[in-house]
Amino acid sequence: MNTATMQPLNKQADITEQFYADVISGLQSTPKHLSSKYFYDAVGDKLFQDLMNCDEYYPTNCELEIFTEQTAEICQAIMGNGDAFDMIELGAGDAMKSTFLLKYLLEQKADFSYLPIDISENVISYLNTMLPVSLPGLNVTGLNGDYFHMLEKAASLSKRRKVVLFLGSNVGNMPVSDAENFCKQLRNHLSQGDMLLVGIDLKKNPKTILAAYNDKEGITKRFNLNLLARINRELGADFDVAKFEHYPTYDPETGACKSYLISLEDQQVKIRGKETICFAKDEYIYMEISQKYNVIQTNQMAAGAGFKPLNIFFDSKKWFIDAIWLAE
Repeated sequence: MNTATMQPLNKQADITEQFYADVISGLQSTPKHLSSKYFYDAVGDKLFQDLMNCDEYYPTNCELEIFTEQTAEICQAIMGNGDAFDMIELGAGDAMKSTFLLKYLLEQKADFSYLPIDISENVISYLNTMLPVSLPGLNVTGLNGDYFHMLEKAASLSKRRKVVLFLGSNVGNMPVSDAENFCKQLRNHLSQGDMLLVGIDLKKNPKTILAAYNDKEGITKRFNLNLLARINRELGADFDVAKFEHYPTYDPETGACKSYLISLEDQQVKIRGKETICFAKDEYIYMEISQKYNVIQTNQMAAGAGFKPLNIFFDSKKWFIDAIWLAE
């Protein structure tokens, strides 16, 4: 077997072993937890697309409104003085929202390249194939892997100014202290004059927020439970998914919206036939956080990480913002 054939197999084996190590570490911890980054296999990607289209899940529509109604203003801010730049999107997904920017930039004949980064190989393969067809003339290089490793790779590919997109309130998918550290680390990977366009979900009526993570169609429930099914598929576990229940909470004081899976009975789960995980009835697995902020907090986070807030774009309900931060 030649080296070219070996490399993808080795890479996939490494990814699977890291997945296994993270799952075992999380489920042997007290309290039990799983990393939300593993939600996004092919099934998870599809479920998340369904979730974004359901009535209660407002963040996508709010941000989409910003991108469709204020495209020119956002792009003018990004283009700055008209120099060449690389647009790098962290967690690109299907690039639905960023496509509005890409199309406008192409129409303006801006000198830029698009480098979507995603942990899902499925997503990057799709973007590399489809974007050059739907947006003729677009220079696209998809990067599959962790954000910071791929940012380093992007920096090695080009010395041009960077405009990093971190949309969809992905910054909310971590506790506040982790988000602050993430922004500092991101700033360390950028140069003075680079930009960050970040989408942030704002605090609002608690019932509106909770409904978005407990939709009546049960898509969020299936999205969370799919991670157990993925562990079964890829790691040879024997989770009985029907014995776990999705439970979301929202605290209006802290702005933390959290999701859990609750064990409905005493049970044992085997992984690869060798690791046994014991669950007590009503014990929970902490799955994810969707942190909400107010505008003052977002400006403070920018300043604390070494950015200067430049622009804030609101949707019409003022439920969501896309902010442009300049690396100082």
